[in-house]
Amino acid sequence: MTINRELFDQVMVPNYAPSAVIPVRGEGSRVWDQEGREFIDFAGGIAVNCLGHCHPALVNALKEQGEKIWHLSNVMTNEPALRLAKKLTDATFAEKVYFANSGAEANEAALKLARRFALDNFGAEKSQIISFNKGFHGRTFFTVTVGGQAAYSDGFGPKPGDIVHCDYNDLAAFEALISDNTCAVMMEPLQGEGGIVSPEADFVKGVRELCTKHNALLIFDEVQTGVGRTGDLYAYQGLDVIPDILTTAKALGGGFPIGAMITTTEIAKHLKIGTHGSTYGGNPLACAVAEAAFDTVNDEAVLNGVKEKEALFRELLTAINDKYNVFSEIRGKGLLLGGVVNETYKGRAKEFLVAGTKEGVMSLVAGADVVRFTPSLVIPEADIREGMARFEKAVAAVVAENA
Repeated sequence: MTINRELFDQVMVPNYAPSAVIPVRGEGSRVWDQEGREFIDFAGGIAVNCLGHCHPALVNALKEQGEKIWHLSNVMTNEPALRLAKKLTDATFAEKVYFANSGAEANEAALKLARRFALDNFGAEKSQIISFNKGFHGRTFFTVTVGGQAAYSDGFGPKPGDIVHCDYNDLAAFEALISDNTCAVMMEPLQGEGGIVSPEADFVKGVRELCTKHNALLIFDEVQTGVGRTGDLYAYQGLDVIPDILTTAKALGGGFPIGAMITTTEIAKHLKIGTHGSTYGGNPLACAVAEAAFDTVNDEAVLNGVKEKEALFRELLTAINDKYNVFSEIRGKGLLLGGVVNETYKGRAKEFLVAGTKEGVMSLVAGADVVRFTPSLVIPEADIREGMARFEKAVAAVVAENA
């Protein structure tokens, strides 16, 4: 059997359009394809591979647990799930954990819990959910409707009801929308897919205060920002705001599928036995790997290193921009960064991604106007410099084509 990009078109549902490059091996922040070509990975599987590829701590955890027990279902609990839950609660505001397989499932659980909490405490009228335009919360029908990008939720029939949106960082619009009928507000503490947009301090604090005033639960979607991505273990810890519910996935497993919803005991009690569930949630293999990832990232040196690497990324991106004038702004926090293309290249961010792949560096986009970088949190300085040298060649190629 010949394994190539053409086989994808033959056997896979066409909702993805992957690159012709098929990686077969990774180590740290470097990846090799079928032809042996090397790439510097600034994409990290979209903020997933927080420790790069084949990190020894994760490989060892998988091997060790793989020789013990793989799956039990939630009819029984297991040691890795309990250890990971204890570490999550010890390190955050939360007291209770619910495990799932992905960020979308964690968000689905958070939204269902919020609706049940409101129903139990205030009645059926308190069902409104507010979220923000350009937000992204997953691809289940509930979460994609809550997400503020209609293009992802249109075309599938009637949508879940009582969900409204307003602009991120517009506190006045939010205050006009929220009421005593609002059961929950879901927001990213830094919008990822929507363009790497940071919250203004007054906005995020104002949202918290208004949620408290109206007895609405504040849900922080930290699927992309969590587990060290912004330089704090969770982004809320750098914002001086505490949510009622938080969701985490992506980097939580360092590449192994896992998600979690965390909250307080008082809120959690409304997910009584049988109200929600997940076949693979709390899987021993996933939790063992996630525990190793969490232990490695939840370290002062690693988290401080994220902030140092952010400074280097910004320095090198600014130097490239000084030469080629393609970005209007470099924004984001930690190692969740975006280069916003200027008017000359508006709508063409993907051209820089494609050109980068040709030069041996993997990046991402966040919408049509932002080139996104979400590398390993422990990427060596030498790899950052080499990757940026390759990215500069990609920028030069795009600029030359535009001349």
